[in-house]
Amino acid sequence: MSETNKVTKKSAAETEIEEMGKAGLHFGQAVSKRHPNMEPYIEGVKGTVSVIDLNKTLEKLEETLAFIKKLKEEGRVIMFVSTKPEFRNLIEDVATDCNMPYIVNRFLGGTMTNFKTIKKRIDYYNDILKKQESGELDRKYTKQERVKISKELEGLEKKFKGMRDMKNIPDAIFVVDMTKDSLAIKEAKMCNVLVIGIADTNADPSQADSFIPANDDAISSVTYILEKIRDVLKK
Repeated sequence: MSETNKVTKKSAAETEIEEMGKAGLHFGQAVSKRHPNMEPYIEGVKGTVSVIDLNKTLEKLEETLAFIKKLKEEGRVIMFVSTKPEFRNLIEDVATDCNMPYIVNRFLGGTMTNFKTIKKRIDYYNDILKKQESGELDRKYTKQERVKISKELEGLEKKFKGMRDMKNIPDAIFVVDMTKDSLAIKEAKMCNVLVIGIADTNADPSQADSFIPANDDAISSVTYILEKIRDVLKK
């Protein structure tokens, strides 16, 4: 590699790290919440907060994007999971844009371990939607019945909107907060589903097949990472 290329590559990495810093990817959790397995990715402390080494973040981000790219090339399905309300619209937008399933409300126990039952509920939800779209609800049901069905549909939508096209369990899940959504990770591992996630300083990165050490609370941080993933999945 020429000296010019070395400088260009170094500059690109420095620029990326600067952008990650501006997005706040380096701000971890309180020191008291630090998980021992995250020690290698922490460079220090600011006040009472652990500070993540962005050089390590960039390295793991590139590895994870390559991991996701390979899954995409193999035609694998990645389900996005985040039950944090502040990320609901972001997750839905990215997953929908990439034609991937998602969960943005409560993760239902059995989503993967008992998918046969979950699939029946998804089919029921889709059946009601079909009747609504075709006008069958207006033609065949009374006003009182339609009100009842509408309320039921709202509940089903919260649970299954992001999974309405799923025929089987996903090949992988991307988890925004590995600590908060540990049930999703537990079920994924039980079903041999690959786990990809953002590992904040309170998370156990060993639970993931590929992970990005970064802030999982700030919208700017999560948006930065998800946009990188969107770029990979959209190419």
